[in-house]
Amino acid sequence: MAFKFEEQAIKGVFVITPQVFGDSRGYFAETFKAPDFASHGIPTEYVQDNESCSSKGVLRGLHFQKTHTQGKLVRVTSGRVYDVAVDVRPGSESFGKWVGVELDSEKKNMFYIPAGFAHGFLVLSDSATFTYKCTDVYDPSGEGGIPWDDPTIAVDWAKLDIEYKTSEKDGKHISFKNQSFEWAEKWL
Repeated sequence: MAFKFEEQAIKGVFVITPQVFGDSRGYFAETFKAPDFASHGIPTEYVQDNESCSSKGVLRGLHFQKTHTQGKLVRVTSGRVYDVAVDVRPGSESFGKWVGVELDSEKKNMFYIPAGFAHGFLVLSDSATFTYKCTDVYDPSGEGGIPWDDPTIAVDWAKLDIEYKTSEKDGKHISFKNQSFEWAEKWL
């Protein structure tokens, strides 16, 4: 198999590392192969690809979509980020829990976050280019979020000794304990 799949502490969340073949000329790696991903229960149909570039200290998240809820296969093509998934599926044994992983363009590792999760990342390198495949299209009318520093979830973002750069919009999210996540129940 061309990939190593490591299921995380939350069922259905995976770190995926491709096999890389390199020599003095450069390298080759498969970054997606439907049969391998399907054999681990990871969706193989993606309908939207996104890319962002951010500078060191940028913290994006924690975002989710109530309509057109997306599973995401994320990776960095340059730089390093700390990537976080938060389970917001009521009734899940891991509801309100989070897992985080460092994604590194040198390692070429990826993170699969199922539908029914909030997602965010923090840039650790001088800059990072972040790409992700989504299982559904983006719907701005259905977007939502949790504050990145929500005390109920208590994500440990302490990866940098600098001030985080967040958007004004991310500073206006409703706290975890004051939200209804009924929309996410169907993703159990």
